[in-house]
Amino acid sequence: MQTSVKEQAHPHTAQGPAIELRGVDVRYEQHLALDSVSVVIESGLRVAVVGPNGAGKSTFFNLVSGLLAPTRGEVRVHGHAPGQHLCLAYVTQANQLDLNFPVSVWDVAMMGRTGQLGLLRRPGVRDRELVRTSLQRVSLLPLAGRQVGELSGGQRQRLFIARALAQEADLLLLDEPFAGLDLPSQDKILEILDDVRAHGVTVLFATHDLELAAEKFDRILLLNHRCVAYGAPAEVLTQPHLSAAYGGHMQLLNTAEGRLLVGDSGGHHHHDAEGQHG
Repeated sequence: MQTSVKEQAHPHTAQGPAIELRGVDVRYEQHLALDSVSVVIESGLRVAVVGPNGAGKSTFFNLVSGLLAPTRGEVRVHGHAPGQHLCLAYVTQANQLDLNFPVSVWDVAMMGRTGQLGLLRRPGVRDRELVRTSLQRVSLLPLAGRQVGELSGGQRQRLFIARALAQEADLLLLDEPFAGLDLPSQDKILEILDDVRAHGVTVLFATHDLELAAEKFDRILLLNHRCVAYGAPAEVLTQPHLSAAYGGHMQLLNTAEGRLLVGDSGGHHHHDAEGQHG
């Protein structure tokens, strides 16, 4: 897992949305990955991005981060083209990390300061304090001297969130960060997200777990190549929307709003009032 950081060319647009897509298509040869997607995501929200496998969730994240240009339409991050903001941190899926690279936990977190420092300047007192505080916030400060390859999967995920915090990112993209993690590690990351919410950070979190999305997120973006629905969980997780997104791959799910047909979900542990797994 790694973070992608681009240089900031423009200041933020005051009072504007964090992310805006207008009529966005993404086409790979003959395959239409995203089709006429339009959505506005306000600053400070925690948004779950959900949909079946191959629905375009990672494509959406690559657009917002500036790693991918739309075939048609417009993408704006804080009012400007993506890829021009030090404020954005993209934590991609864990299988992209070279665990043999000889680098310490402290060094990885300090990489979050590279955009502000440039490649030649030495970290100052403030940079070191930001790294120390960021590692402390994700409960990794005691492991600051450890090699990255010695960390567990959950610790590595937390480390790259620490790197984003040291970067002072106010827009955090997490692409399926629970993949392969045990339940205590998932819970720890959710605690960290509660912490960043208190600091006004906007979070986009790709997941297959619809119960998690319903219980822990302000908004849900439901994708299946197009924007099926965007809004509060109760507005998005309706049977018409879920049928449109998941088609025939459905199962019953008990939620606070009642029983719903859903598909392609699972992962996190949540229970109903009788203690049965949902």
